[in-house]
Amino acid sequence: MLSGIQIFSSDEYWRRIVTDLNGVLVSDAKFADVNLDSLKLDLPISPIALKTAIIAASNGDAIIKKIFGRNVELSPLQTQIIVKLHQSGGMTVEELKMAIGYAKTTTTHTVETAVYGLRKLFGRDFIINDNGLFKIGRL
Repeated sequence: MLSGIQIFSSDEYWRRIVTDLNGVLVSDAKFADVNLDSLKLDLPISPIALKTAIIAASNGDAIIKKIFGRNVELSPLQTQIIVKLHQSGGMTVEELKMAIGYAKTTTTHTVETAVYGLRKLFGRDFIINDNGLFKIGRL
């Protein structure tokens, strides 16, 4: 039902429900697509209402529109990177890899290549490297 969506909750009750619905639990909110703690869901809630709330919260379109002031067509990876950087305030390459689903030990340059592509599209200052942290800069 929630397969592939990375979800954080500090509440053991919600963690069991997420597991039952095949969501992917993460141990740190900054690696999550959805932070259940911040959704302030009213109980009781049906599984369908929960799924709808989680999917709506994991959709990065609103964040993209906020950053650019309009809808922008991006690849799913580019959208994930922008959303994660916006939500976290900055991440290392390793943190970004883990946040988009790669194992910590994976050797790949996918993130760096996507950042390069975003800089080509929106300017060198769009994603900055501040002492090892990638951050959203300016358009």
